[in-house]
Amino acid sequence: MDYHFRAFHLPIMEWFKQQGWEVHVAAQGKLELPFVDRKFNIPIQRSPLHKANFTAYRQLRSIMQEQRYDIVHCHTPMGGVIARMAGRSVRSKGTKLIYTAHGFHFCKGAPLPNWLIYYPIEKSLARFTDCLITINDEDYRLANQRQFKAGRIAQVHGVGIDTDMFHPLSSSDRALRRQEFGYRNEQFLMFYAAEFNANKNHRILIEALARIKERVPSIKLLLAGRGTLETECKQLASALGVESMIDFLGYRDDISKLLPMCDVAVSGSLREGLPVNIMEAMACGLPIVATHNRGHSELVADQINGYLTDPRSVDDFALRISQLATMDDLRHEMGAKSLERIKRYTLSRVKSELSEIYFSYMLQQSTSEADDRVWKAQ
Repeated sequence: MDYHFRAFHLPIMEWFKQQGWEVHVAAQGKLELPFVDRKFNIPIQRSPLHKANFTAYRQLRSIMQEQRYDIVHCHTPMGGVIARMAGRSVRSKGTKLIYTAHGFHFCKGAPLPNWLIYYPIEKSLARFTDCLITINDEDYRLANQRQFKAGRIAQVHGVGIDTDMFHPLSSSDRALRRQEFGYRNEQFLMFYAAEFNANKNHRILIEALARIKERVPSIKLLLAGRGTLETECKQLASALGVESMIDFLGYRDDISKLLPMCDVAVSGSLREGLPVNIMEAMACGLPIVATHNRGHSELVADQINGYLTDPRSVDDFALRISQLATMDDLRHEMGAKSLERIKRYTLSRVKSELSEIYFSYMLQQSTSEADDRVWKAQ
């Protein structure tokens, strides 16, 4: 979807423009994006079996053959599959194909079908990949240990967090921000931004809230996002008697304002690559309570800047929330550790890591074709 580029890749597209390159984007959607010279709306679908993906493949292959791109950088599982298959013929003519794996669907503890479906696809397509970028330690080790035949396997620390946008507030500014959004200063606010789907596992948060509603009566859970399971989650909250303690905020474009006024960030997600919502919360100086998975464990050091819990244990999740709600010093200490740990994931660092990769391919291009250079994001 084109909103993926708006949410995560605008700084890199701006960087390419600053280098004098032309930038194209191909994705589903009709958003107008800055730093883009040309945009193609192609019907990529999340499901591998959706017939529209065959149309997207043919369209993208035609676009690549016509435009003769120097660099193609593809993102998301299906974007990565379609772009690398479509790019096989142009790669033989000099186009460099880069793929960022935002968390392999196969990993330690992943369901067997994920290994049976996604693993052979990713391994076979690696040989058509000039640079495979991973965003966490586990995926980097896995790609090397399983001998993925990409030209190069690199690790980049996510998509980069803008610490000018996401940062802590002073106590006085925090009180004013809460007043602005209709919350009291004495309330204990938890925040989770995620699509309502099975993987994001909102259920554990709602059930944990029900366990501690008597011990922490001032607690409030803010849920930002939309999704197919939103109605089901609202029904669960009502059934457990905690609907008044949860605000379903819908889609929000002001998360940088909401996060710093909260006390804790939470996540019940079952699978993550390197979750942006957790990094944004850390940049705002919040402690984290999250379920244990490779993406969360990359960011959260258990009992240092937060807690990692068993995704099957509602009691454990509820206990950790209760501890942070009742121990101010612990919450502030863990929040300070979050600020320290986020430094390796800042936008400036990620741009530096990516620019090193891009420059290695940009320098290979013939100077006689400089005016025709185009970077294409898929």
